[in-house]
Amino acid sequence: MSNQTTVTEFLLLGFSDVQELQILHFVVFLVLYLASLVGNLLIVTAIALDHRLHTPMYFFLMNLSILDLGSISVTIPKSMVNSLMNTRSISYSGCVAQVFFFLFFASANFALLTIMAYDRYVAICEPLHYEMVMNRGACVQMAASAWISGILNSALHTGNTFTISFCGGNTVDQFFCEVPQLLKLACSDSYINEVGVIVFSVCLALSCFVFITMSYVKIFTTVLRIPSEQGRHKAFSTCLPHLTVVSLFLCTSSFAYLKPTSSSSSALNLLVAVLYSVLPPMMNPIIYSMRNKEIKGALSKWMCWRLFSTNKMSIGLLR
Repeated sequence: MSNQTTVTEFLLLGFSDVQELQILHFVVFLVLYLASLVGNLLIVTAIALDHRLHTPMYFFLMNLSILDLGSISVTIPKSMVNSLMNTRSISYSGCVAQVFFFLFFASANFALLTIMAYDRYVAICEPLHYEMVMNRGACVQMAASAWISGILNSALHTGNTFTISFCGGNTVDQFFCEVPQLLKLACSDSYINEVGVIVFSVCLALSCFVFITMSYVKIFTTVLRIPSEQGRHKAFSTCLPHLTVVSLFLCTSSFAYLKPTSSSSSALNLLVAVLYSVLPPMMNPIIYSMRNKEIKGALSKWMCWRLFSTNKMSIGLLR
């Protein structure tokens, strides 16, 4: 395989060649996927239907859940289908689409988490200006900027990745098309541009990380000056879910992309990929709803309304 024009498909890394283990992998991934799907859809539904949750914080949370839904839908279904059909192949165009959409959702996710840190900063450090700064128009523009930045970053990466020449075969050492694993297949003199793009993206990511860190330094400084213990607890409780989600996202993705790909075993690559591609989308709804009375109340209200409507319809049919 001398260059990228001869590549018509890639072979993804399978979890096992044993049929029983392939079925087990399908079942486990199906459970994880459904859990993430249900959790994020419940968050979106609760926020959309309850007017009390039509605030900047919950507006950004709804966007985060939509991005999580997209992120996990890019990788998991294809892996499940491959296990069920006992195949490892993915078409060239399918691999391009997987790289583009995964990077898009991941980039937009991090940009949105940065915006959410700014929202918490304004709410706690500048409460008198909160409604003016975080008005409806500003929130829509911030969310749109996160989505657009994700598209631009993903297009830049995808374009650079698939213009390189592949001289190392077509076997991707991962269960989905991942840029670092694709670069291992590149000719030594053809991936310099993509390395430059990666360095640029890392600098942007570090800028977001520094912004989040500075925001929370100012938030904690302000919170510690609050005289009442109840006030401090309330302020911390509004920041804790976001801080947990940011930590989970950064820890899993940093470990995945900073570890040396050349010396990593296939089993370790699979484990790390599952951690950073599956765990955050599945855990985010749990993290945000576990200590959030407003979301719990909205979900309970919506479920009670659904049950009441179903029972009322059943009684009407019986009559």
